[in-house]
Amino acid sequence: MGRAERKRPATLRTIAQSAGVDISTVSRVLNGSPEDAARAASRETADAIREWAARLDYRPNPHAKSLRTQRSNLVGVLVPRLSDVVLATIYEGIEDAAAGHGLATFVMNSHDRPAEQRARTELALSRRVDGLILGDAHHDGEFTGELAERRVPFVLVSRHAGEHPSVTCDDYLGGRLVAEHFLELGHRRAGVIAGEPFASTGIDRTAGFADRYRAEGLEVATVHSGFDTAGGHRAAERLLTETGPTAIFAVNDFAAIGALGAVRDAGLRPGIDVAVAGFNDTPLAAELPVPLTSVRSPMHEMGRRALELLITVLNGQSPESERLAPELFVRASTAR
Repeated sequence: MGRAERKRPATLRTIAQSAGVDISTVSRVLNGSPEDAARAASRETADAIREWAARLDYRPNPHAKSLRTQRSNLVGVLVPRLSDVVLATIYEGIEDAAAGHGLATFVMNSHDRPAEQRARTELALSRRVDGLILGDAHHDGEFTGELAERRVPFVLVSRHAGEHPSVTCDDYLGGRLVAEHFLELGHRRAGVIAGEPFASTGIDRTAGFADRYRAEGLEVATVHSGFDTAGGHRAAERLLTETGPTAIFAVNDFAAIGALGAVRDAGLRPGIDVAVAGFNDTPLAAELPVPLTSVRSPMHEMGRRALELLITVLNGQSPESERLAPELFVRASTAR
């Protein structure tokens, strides 16, 4: 058997010949900014060029591109912890979108601690990143305000703070959807496991839920906790002991799973004696022994849109923040 022939890498010229366009058009679509691509070709032509690039396995030269643009083509991402499946899915969306723009990404954990946020950010900036995507913003906006004053290009994902550009789920609407579901089932005594008090996700989801109940003249009991099963278990124990709700809304699925355990430990039946709902609709939610009612947030799309938003910032524009639509999936944990 003879030696395998080495495949020659695709070039801009080979893509241009395959797509039937000029090399300059291919270069501006594949290596330029989104605005350059839009000026160089129609959307259909640009899509055809990208399809040929993928088919021919075109690999841009990031070093040559950075010399032309004075950019590193590197994006730093900060999240509280990548072990969280929600954050990991968001990061996948960021990474997928970045690859489509010839950018590389790396991620660091801040554990939601301000000192580590600052240390990790300085490390990212020392690597001369073009910009940052922050998934660990605190609602007080102190740290993000410091970055803005330093003119560091950044966007927020999953959480929002101040007026900084962000891509989030419409968390307020998601909380409201759960409240409407509980009220339709007749639950007038409800509790919320509200997550960490510094995270806009928990703040907005709790507000959407509580405001809908207040519109009916009802108050809800609220307990803060970590975004994990242990925190959700402890918070649910407290709610069951102090206020005896017939329905519990946890602002993320892992806290909701902890709440399911607390309901069982109290000798009650999840979904029958006490309804439990979560948020994010992680893959585990539908596979639990008592499948969990949960609000689905478009996690991968949030990451993808955050990268696109950052590119807009890097191009000197001031983009509007985006809120993506949630969707409620009802399962046995709230059946009666």
